[in-house]
Amino acid sequence: MIQPSSNGSRVTYGRIPDMLPVAELIETQIRSFNWFKREGLRELFEEINPITDYTGKNYELKFLDYEFGQPKFDKEECRNRDMTFAAPLRINTRLTIRTGENAGEIKESEVFMGDFPIMTEEGTFIVNGTERVVVSQLVRSPGIYFTSSEDRASGRMLYAAKLIPNRGAWLEIETSGKDVLTVKIDRKRKIPVTTLVRALGYGSNNEIKALFADVDNNGEHKFIQSTLEKDSSTDVNDALVEMYKKIRPGDPPTVDNARALMTALFFNPRRFDLSKVGRFKLNRRLGLGTDMTVRTLSNDDFIAIIRKLIELNNGTGEPDDIDHLGNRRVRAVGELLQNQFRMGLIRMERIIKERMTICDAATVTAASLINARPVVAAIKEFFGSSQLSQFMDQTNPLAELTHKRRLSALGPGGLSRERAGFDVRDVHHSHYGRICPIETPEGPNIGLIGSLATFARVNEYGFIETPFRRVYSTMPADKAHRDKLVGRTLRDDVLDPANRKNKVAKKGDLLDREMVETLIKAKAGDVPIKSWVSDEIQFLSADEEDHYVVAQANAPLDKDSHFTEERTTARTKNLFLVADVNRIEYMDVSPKQTVSVATALIPFLEHDDANRALMGSNMQRQAVPLVVTEAPIVGTGMESAAAKDSGELIVARVDGTVVSCAAPPPADSPAAKLDSFKRELGILLKPDDGSAEQWYPIHKFERSNQGTCLSQRVIVKAGQHVEAGTALADGPATSEGELALGRNILVAFMPWEGYNYEDAILISESVVREDKYTSIHIEEYEIEARDTKLGPEEITRDIPNVSDETLKNLDERGIVYIGAEVHPGDILVGKITPKGESELSAEERLLRAIFGEKAREVRDSSLRVPHGERGIVVDVKIFSRETKDELAPGVNQLVRVYVAQKRKIAQGDKMAGRHGNKGVIARILPAEDMPYMPDGTPVELVLNPLGVPSRMNLGQVLETHLGWAAHALGLKVATPVFDGASEETIESELVRAGLPESGKITLRDGRTGEQFDHEV
Repeated sequence: MIQPSSNGSRVTYGRIPDMLPVAELIETQIRSFNWFKREGLRELFEEINPITDYTGKNYELKFLDYEFGQPKFDKEECRNRDMTFAAPLRINTRLTIRTGENAGEIKESEVFMGDFPIMTEEGTFIVNGTERVVVSQLVRSPGIYFTSSEDRASGRMLYAAKLIPNRGAWLEIETSGKDVLTVKIDRKRKIPVTTLVRALGYGSNNEIKALFADVDNNGEHKFIQSTLEKDSSTDVNDALVEMYKKIRPGDPPTVDNARALMTALFFNPRRFDLSKVGRFKLNRRLGLGTDMTVRTLSNDDFIAIIRKLIELNNGTGEPDDIDHLGNRRVRAVGELLQNQFRMGLIRMERIIKERMTICDAATVTAASLINARPVVAAIKEFFGSSQLSQFMDQTNPLAELTHKRRLSALGPGGLSRERAGFDVRDVHHSHYGRICPIETPEGPNIGLIGSLATFARVNEYGFIETPFRRVYSTMPADKAHRDKLVGRTLRDDVLDPANRKNKVAKKGDLLDREMVETLIKAKAGDVPIKSWVSDEIQFLSADEEDHYVVAQANAPLDKDSHFTEERTTARTKNLFLVADVNRIEYMDVSPKQTVSVATALIPFLEHDDANRALMGSNMQRQAVPLVVTEAPIVGTGMESAAAKDSGELIVARVDGTVVSCAAPPPADSPAAKLDSFKRELGILLKPDDGSAEQWYPIHKFERSNQGTCLSQRVIVKAGQHVEAGTALADGPATSEGELALGRNILVAFMPWEGYNYEDAILISESVVREDKYTSIHIEEYEIEARDTKLGPEEITRDIPNVSDETLKNLDERGIVYIGAEVHPGDILVGKITPKGESELSAEERLLRAIFGEKAREVRDSSLRVPHGERGIVVDVKIFSRETKDELAPGVNQLVRVYVAQKRKIAQGDKMAGRHGNKGVIARILPAEDMPYMPDGTPVELVLNPLGVPSRMNLGQVLETHLGWAAHALGLKVATPVFDGASEETIESELVRAGLPESGKITLRDGRTGEQFDHEV
């Protein structure tokens, strides 16, 4: 069946239709940053409002609202000039004066709070001219956790509770072997839990017993009674003092101090914050109905926690699994920035309070009180040195996309590599459809860094959700479900609720409109229907999914979306079972739901061992973009989606007609102000709706973070009509809008003179000659002209003791021309540095006296091409004090030279397939020595067949066979993961292409012309 892709068409072997298009893949990053701009900042200002002086009587400062201005420079200019892409943040404030002659005066003003880094549409930040990505962090969710451990002495299970807030003191309650419940506050000494309950205001023993009488009813173990026997306090004040002694040993305990401490620890929103998520988890686990806006603890919370713990100790209920994704949440960019901003605001608040004590009421303004420096510094520190703000991996478009979808358990507030055990790193059943079980690094970070699954998204609480199709085996007969009931088949008789002897409808009836109306009139309630999979999509978090039985996406359905079999494979929690179809409540959306984007690009993934698939998905990210790109003959259908969302393609934003493919920038844009030869050309698009023409700039030969070449080329023609979402230009490692990380090449699996022993690879000279694996790399060289003690350094063409031949590539300023070919040792920028006057010899003094010539004492300190490097100069950037560029102190001029070099594939280079089949090139053979096929075609690559059986990555063999057939038929094919072409299909395609069904053929030796012994 043919499903056309964006350009041309791929024949897809997938049998399961895509119920849900792949969503925008960087949505998590963008949504989170927009939340921060809209709500995150507002929450912070509400937390801190109002700021009063230390007495609370003289001044009050309130933050009202805020707005982001327009960024001063656009993205390109920030990249070129090493600036941060940022927008000014301004805040409206209200200052109320309550003292002196001006008492009652209110001053409103706008205060500038510094420039705030802004996210680009691609989900990245440009900080000091380099692109960075903020990786989402996977942390333990705030809330209550119940855990169990075995008592060594008695062998019974004892339970403990741990309350983790977003901010504030931790609360831990443990059960001892003697049935005593003790509590630790903020990791301090243990206190009997009844002391805490008494301190909350329940004074007498009887009152305390009454609170827990209905749960503490086990004859053998009386938890409250045993704890009261250990409790030395007698009333509320006594309990408060007792707690104070344990939490603050050494301080004088008074009832007032103790009460203030207790309030501060758990009831003061500035000191203790459960967060929205914490309150949500607490309510859900303890069955409370507390309002979601209450973020501190209440007496009811404490009592409910202790009651739940007693219930667990008595054997009712289950402990929590801390590795379950219902108990781990994602902190995306927005929240990480919010936490950083909060730290800055708290420092700023302290400064404001100090300034309020010394300021003059007559002249005070909000601007004189507010010092935005701590806030700016906190944000700068986060982007510059946080473990989660990373230099973007820009090797190829897939590397970029995966980096933005990465989840890390490391970082501040997370785990550390050394302490993370095996459980945290392991694959958990709740990862299904949320975190990819395949894509994770090899090495010390294995399992701590993961990747979001293809369809996963993060909900408002930070939990990862995945989509399912709703399955109905009963459906209410009401107006809301009227349309869905039509066309369903009954699997049982429907009786009249008014008279149970009358049948309204019989088993096996096909419901038409009339019958449905009859059922609604009869108020038949839930109607039993033949299990039906609807097109209704619902996103479920890991907690919610645990309540349901879920069928897999490849469960066979008929044309009306009914299951074709009575029983089908399904899962619930961590069990996999074969269930009756009437028990099934949800069904997976797609077979690739479980894996990440990089893994979904591996054809025949279902035939590969997981360890090799892991290497395959990681090595695709390391592929260097080639000069001539080529989309894979055997793909998976994910190539277009991955390329579009990577941000390296130019994609039409609206439907329209291409006016020009080499249009200069509009006169009012910053790009128009550049020199004519540096001015980018772009694509001009005229939208169908008649709005203003859109200009899309095209980038040529730019250096990526990893030194690979970012260059775009137009793939549309002037006058062509395009739809929104169509690729207008290819980027690096893409072809016709599809991801193209490598080349389609003719491979033979056979030994060859031992040269491909141990994964070594033999390649043909023709591959090198035809530039199939040639890439362009751009190196950046920079030089500064500084002020020295002996005078300023100078960038010039006039360099001592250098021949004219050496200076041939320099212009009159002493800087190399764009387009010059340079070799090791060539001068890129001429520079001279003054050197100290040296003592002159007698002869020199005599010559000086005769000729009166005082030679300038300078030495050559030019920027030269390093040893082993060569290439062509593609760009030169000059920054100087005179043109008002921002430079480091003491630097007068800075010159950057970009040299591009073509690198051909050579011996010792690493090559890899998509199945973790990697190797090093051992030898490059002349094409005439390579084994050749019966028609005389020499093979281009020889791999060792022993690399397949022990690695168990058979996908590479199936890919080779299907690729051979598809190439012969002139097709491009898609074989989606877990829903790909079967072996029978591949055999029939080989036959259709007139090739041997076995996929093997007799080759001849290129050197002797003799046949090899075995078919290959």
